[in-house]
Amino acid sequence: MAKSALGRGLGALLGTSSPPPAPFADGGPAPAPAALAVVDTANVVQRVALSRVHPSPLQPRKVFPAETLQELADSIREQGILQPLLVRPRGDTFELIAGERRWRAAQLAGLTEVPVIAREADDHTLLEMMLVENLQRENLNPIEEAEGFAQLIEQFKLRQEEAAAKVGKSRAVVANALRLLKLPAEVQSWLKEGRLSVGHAKVILGLSQAEEQKLAAERILKESMNVRQTETLVEQMQQRAVNISIPAAAGGAAPPARDVHVADLERRLQEHLGAKVQLRYRQGKGRVEIRFYTDADLERLLALLGVNSD
Repeated sequence: MAKSALGRGLGALLGTSSPPPAPFADGGPAPAPAALAVVDTANVVQRVALSRVHPSPLQPRKVFPAETLQELADSIREQGILQPLLVRPRGDTFELIAGERRWRAAQLAGLTEVPVIAREADDHTLLEMMLVENLQRENLNPIEEAEGFAQLIEQFKLRQEEAAAKVGKSRAVVANALRLLKLPAEVQSWLKEGRLSVGHAKVILGLSQAEEQKLAAERILKESMNVRQTETLVEQMQQRAVNISIPAAAGGAAPPARDVHVADLERRLQEHLGAKVQLRYRQGKGRVEIRFYTDADLERLLALLGVNSD
């Protein structure tokens, strides 16, 4: 296909040489045709029945909080829709490319017509634009963001570095987001709801078993733990696991408690590399174990460490 629009925002479909359309209020009579032209014929705002516009089944975003939608609906009642929806024609209807929040809020506000700009876009371009635009938003929950990165990488066969560049974020941000998808489904749902923070989740990921991760999350919620308290909890759970898996030395002596500074360094290595890391240290000696699960993952780690795989 032609050069991808990925990463260039809606300007790739709206055009970059023309200024944005002037605001106008909703609810009144439709503007005269001459008033609808925006600088050139490539950017024409038209008013269409709200019932003719429908969401795209390709839309990666699934959650639209009711409270923020109601706030937007109240604003639309007062000011109208100030930015037209971007759509693509589908027979005698239109499919949304961008603006589903405004479309939903317009329904709540009781509008019968909405302003739209129509563009031709194939499924590939449409999904690219939706993923990038969603990931550039500030109000995605952590799991929505992680799922968006995963879909972007899988759908378009990108490396983490490439996906990060497309949305203007660092590779570490992408890697850390993707790690959240390794958590149990119930823990992910608490992240979506905002009951757990990303800081909590990063610490919980220090536990290797899903059941342990869930137990830790349940206790965090029950006792309203902050991140520092969560670190202490996870260290205690890790130590219990070591005590169970390693028999006590002769004479019944238990293994020494793990140094908190070593545990913190291990966690920071995991965040930097976006991989499971085990750091073993004792009296200036030890080892670092970095886990990978695919050849591509190994190549990514080698690149981060400055090692040529050839």
